Amino acid sequence: MRLLIPGFILFLTMPSFSQEEEQEVDPNQFANMVRLDEIMAQNLGIELADVVETDFETTVFAIGRIEEIPSRHSVLSSRIPGRIVGLEAIEGDRVEAGQLLVKVESRQPGNPPPVIPLHAPISGIVSESHVRMGEPVEPSNELLDIIDLSEVWAVARVPEQEAAALQVGSKSRIRIAALPDKTFTGELIRFGTTADPKAGTLDAIFRIANPDYALRPGMRAEFSIVASSRPNVTAVPLEALQGDPANRVVYVKDFDLPNVFIKSPVQTGARNDRYVEIISGLFPGDQVVTKGSYFLGFVGGGGGSLKDALDAAHGHPHNEDGTPMTADEIAKAEQADGYHEEHAPANSHLVLPLGLLAGVAIILLIISGVMIATAHARIRALESTNNQ
Repeated sequence: MRLLIPGFILFLTMPSFSQEEEQEVDPNQFANMVRLDEIMAQNLGIELADVVETDFETTVFAIGRIEEIPSRHSVLSSRIPGRIVGLEAIEGDRVEAGQLLVKVESRQPGNPPPVIPLHAPISGIVSESHVRMGEPVEPSNELLDIIDLSEVWAVARVPEQEAAALQVGSKSRIRIAALPDKTFTGELIRFGTTADPKAGTLDAIFRIANPDYALRPGMRAEFSIVASSRPNVTAVPLEALQGDPANRVVYVKDFDLPNVFIKSPVQTGARNDRYVEIISGLFPGDQVVTKGSYFLGFVGGGGGSLKDALDAAHGHPHNEDGTPMTADEIAKAEQADGYHEEHAPANSHLVLPLGLLAGVAIILLIISGVMIATAHARIRALESTNNQ
């Protein structure tokens, strides 16, 4: 564009954008793009994970239950016959070793008869109570059962054909149905003495630390037992994987465009309870959608065109094939269809006003120069007249 001023030509140029200034988008990928705005991304709860090369673990899945450790179960009883005259603990109470739990009034004569205090033999939880106040007792009676649950066993029913891959010392990630937000780690300490011929399983016993007593005997458990590990395997979290078994895909965050994700086919390999091996289709450093990836398949393209997405992302206009528009292309677009303001560069509204200001400034400079030159001429003329 140029602005004509008497005696001058002032050129006002629209900015051009080199295609080398930004990464071009392959138009063939556009059909697989999912574009979200900020509100949509927040509503879907989009979370990302890096594609990594990691030590990939081969795991054996099994189910089982939490059990007490037999050596940590103690029974409280009385050495003398009598009756219960004091009961300081009931089922579910946590007690400490040496704590007073029961008082037994002896049958020996006396006024009053002698009372024998009974103390907790170990620290733990009272799992069962077999007495009531005033109830007669004998030395053979079990009064209270106490279990130390600071450590427990997690017993996995492992299929016999997979038990051979395990050995004492193997680690397992253990999830408890009653505690879905926690994952426990156990170490294999022994196998059961006999197999279950009907189920075709062998017990694998894992020891788990349980300092807060969250685990209780009888809880259902799921095991992911580590059988082996391979280094430098490209993998992504399981929740990132979508599609059917024949057409697996993940949603990859676009490197350049905000809230744009590309539906990318992948070839998968082995999987465990946390990760799936990626044989082809991704590279370390890519970011894939984990939380929210399932819903992206229902969002579709998100509306708009490739041009719209790039214009919004970069703040300057693009062609329909995704390449940046040159100054000539912008000028042609203006002449062809009255180029819409929303597709113009972010600073286009400043170009013409700034050009006009520059033109006015030049005109003022010229006028000032003419006035100064005229003043000098008049002064010289006056001086000449005076000299004459």
